[in-house]
Amino acid sequence: MDQEYYKKDISDIQYELGTNELGLKAAEARARRAKYGANILPKKKKDSIFKIFFREFIDPMVLLLVVAITASIIAGEMIDAAVIAFIILVDAVMGAYQENKANNTAEALANYIKVQVKVVRDSEEQIIGAEDLVPGDYVMLESGDKISADMRLVETHNFSVDESVLTGESVQVAKNIETITKSNASLGDQRNMAFSGTTVVSGRAKAIVVKTGLSTELGKIADSINNTDKAKSPLALRVEKLSRQITIMIVIIAIILTTLLIVKHVPYTEILLTVIAFAVSAMPEGLPLALTMALSIASNRMAKKNVIVRKLNSAESLGSCTVIASDKTGTLTVNQQTAKRIVLPNGEEYQVSGTGFSTAGKVTGNAISYAEEIGLLGVLNNEASIDGNKRIGDSIDIAFLVLGEKLKVNTKGIKIVERIPYESENKYSAVFYERDGETYCAVKGSLEVVADFCDKVNFLNRKDVRKLHAQNEALATDGYRVIALAVGKVASKKDYTEKDIKGLTFMGMVGFIDPIRKEAVSSIHECHTAGIKVIMITGDHPLTAFSIARDLELTNSMDQVSSGDEVEKMYRRGEKEFDKFVSEKLVFARVTPLQKLHIVNSLKRQGEFVAVTGDGVNDAPALKAANIGIAMGSGTDIARETADMIIVDDNFKSIVAGVKEGRVAYANIRKIILFLISCNVAEAIFFCLAIALDMPMPFVAVQLLWLNVVTDGIQDFALSFEKAEKDILREKPRDPKESIFDKTLLHKILFSAGIITGVIFALYYYLVRVAQLDIVTARTYTMCMMVFIQNIHAFNCRSEKQSVFRLSLFNNPVFFFGIVGTILLQLVVMEVPVFTQLLQTVSMPPLLIAIYFVIALVILVAMEIYKFFVRLVAKK
Repeated sequence: MDQEYYKKDISDIQYELGTNELGLKAAEARARRAKYGANILPKKKKDSIFKIFFREFIDPMVLLLVVAITASIIAGEMIDAAVIAFIILVDAVMGAYQENKANNTAEALANYIKVQVKVVRDSEEQIIGAEDLVPGDYVMLESGDKISADMRLVETHNFSVDESVLTGESVQVAKNIETITKSNASLGDQRNMAFSGTTVVSGRAKAIVVKTGLSTELGKIADSINNTDKAKSPLALRVEKLSRQITIMIVIIAIILTTLLIVKHVPYTEILLTVIAFAVSAMPEGLPLALTMALSIASNRMAKKNVIVRKLNSAESLGSCTVIASDKTGTLTVNQQTAKRIVLPNGEEYQVSGTGFSTAGKVTGNAISYAEEIGLLGVLNNEASIDGNKRIGDSIDIAFLVLGEKLKVNTKGIKIVERIPYESENKYSAVFYERDGETYCAVKGSLEVVADFCDKVNFLNRKDVRKLHAQNEALATDGYRVIALAVGKVASKKDYTEKDIKGLTFMGMVGFIDPIRKEAVSSIHECHTAGIKVIMITGDHPLTAFSIARDLELTNSMDQVSSGDEVEKMYRRGEKEFDKFVSEKLVFARVTPLQKLHIVNSLKRQGEFVAVTGDGVNDAPALKAANIGIAMGSGTDIARETADMIIVDDNFKSIVAGVKEGRVAYANIRKIILFLISCNVAEAIFFCLAIALDMPMPFVAVQLLWLNVVTDGIQDFALSFEKAEKDILREKPRDPKESIFDKTLLHKILFSAGIITGVIFALYYYLVRVAQLDIVTARTYTMCMMVFIQNIHAFNCRSEKQSVFRLSLFNNPVFFFGIVGTILLQLVVMEVPVFTQLLQTVSMPPLLIAIYFVIALVILVAMEIYKFFVRLVAKK
């Protein structure tokens, strides 16, 4: 069934499919349904909530913690094992909640075409379910019908179709029955075909079904979606690498510790238990939950800015993108034809303000009465209607009604006598009306046709009609769809035909365009400032696409615009040439859904992390293939279900807000890692030094558990609430291959861990070897210092670059109250008898507590000096 039916004559298709205008016999229809199958798209099985929940445990960080649970059980530390298991459970529940919204694309597509259709079978018109259509069926189509299979048109009357969901073109397509000779014609050029998933805007038609189900253009998209693997998010890749790095770090330190204990002739059983206890204490078990919290907070912030995140990792992914491949229609433009320019034959112009189908706006220019007359002709010669927010009819007719409202045209006293509807073959529509006792004929359509009806041109001699063609070409080059209008008196009679249209006066032309969103230009500039490349992919004509791109300040060169034919040609030359070709273009026009998918895959091969925006069925494969798919809220179900996130207000500006929050999420994740790893490394080194110098174990198991709660459990959670730092959108996107645990972060971790280790070990050594305090008192004092210094270090981690004194506490009250709360908790466990007994601590004198707090400020001073030199080097 994979044939170019648009190239075949109707008689050849009838012969090939064994059909005619009398339709199929019922028995033949049943046989073909058995052969070709139902006209439906296969439903993709939806994952159950339990499957999604258990999938959360495959995460590398979670698997690392499962090892820690096993080790804790072997060491007899059941409390540690229970706490880590609880953390894993909470993390899995939160992740599963988000993932339960995962897409069911094929089901959405199937619902999209489930309608009733009128067919001819057994020589009679019948109503059947769209799923029962088979190749060879004769189908009757009329305005408002949703087309449910790919069809070859055999008869049309004023027939136009909205194909924007499939091709991306914003203008309704006038259809005809003429055979097309061009090979490999794009969907937009196949004017004698009607495609599944599209909608009839006006007129009537008869058509032969040539493709059903997965064989249709819509079916090919569904199949490509089901067979497209979803790319991993940048965060997922980075967390996998971080998990490996943490594992290697713990293994190396465990080997060093084991070696030290063997050298000291410690029994092997004790070595095993000690090393396991150390590994568990060094494990940042709060990290998975902290990452989930940071992403959840980012998702909530995005929701307040009209960005709905469907998959949790996507909250950070948008901030990591290096390229945004944007659909034009409905994303960068409003997807509503708008009259913007009225041009008189003498070259005088009127400018029309306002956007879309809103009547807000006005017409400006000299002698406004001429514009009013043109507006009146457009309103009279019109088959559309507007009732509040409900608009029915062709988008150009609707736009003429809106223009009439802006001009406040008055149709009172005018009586419509006859209409000649628009036919794609004729390229015009006409209306006969009575006004002030006279009968007039008004025509609108293409310049060539309308001019032939005229023997007079306002302001010009008839021989100067070539000036009109120059005006028409100028408007078309600027991306406008041009409608010419003429009017003249005709003899009064009962019935009118095309023969009565003559002797008209050419009045002027109106230029229509799908206008860009007013926020789009500034949003694109912000993307460029943030180091993000923006490209436009559309189904529109290259000249229209270039005009829009120029208005968006995306490009000023036609050399950066490519057509679908060029894309197909370069794709056939191989990946290397195609990738080079794609890298040099900013606008792709007249591309098919599969070509759009090829472009996205090319960008990914070039090392880009690609965000793709779209709202139509045609965007679905690319949305799924992209690193991050962004659907418009007003778009089709399939686009929303396929995407990772949804822009509720269809505003490109919201994408920029999402980029910002994504970068904030990633920055906060780095802050959390900086805090957790530096503290855990400090504890691990301190542990090893104490053992190497034959000193008692610094802490017992329950004290280690307590330290994990008051130094890790609250601070990392609080850091998730940090807001955007200054100039975060002026930073270039991070290299997608860059590890979270990069050289910069590693230096910060080692430096801060070294300071913390130095202070803690020096104190412990003094207490045990110099002051010779009993071990319970020494552990209590050391634990107090550990709580103080790590909580103060949390302030350092609020920013990797800025001074802590430049950060307002009011920007993150959760952090401030969290720090104060943990310090108070530590004081409580040293003073309340029931806790001192449980944690094996003793009371500390208030003066000593104050001294310890002051000493702990060393970490703050050290990191401020470190940041100062980092900023100094950055300026150079």
